[in-house]
Amino acid sequence: MVYAREMRFHEVPDTQVEFTGHPGEESVSGSERTHLPDPVLAGVTYREVHVDYRIVSRLRMEPGCGSDGSS
Repeated sequence: MVYAREMRFHEVPDTQVEFTGHPGEESVSGSERTHLPDPVLAGVTYREVHVDYRIVSRLRMEPGCGSDGSS
């Protein structure tokens, strides 16, 4: 969790989350925000900001691999 009494962005940030992997993955991410819109505006002061960010990921094994990753 992130908390800020005041937060101001001088420019709008360019954000991106990317999950990669082989043979594949199953991932999801997201945030819950209080007093902080998505997207934010440059030059605006936001007060009493709370952000909770969560990432959940599960890796998939290749077919034929043992539980230790060996063939």
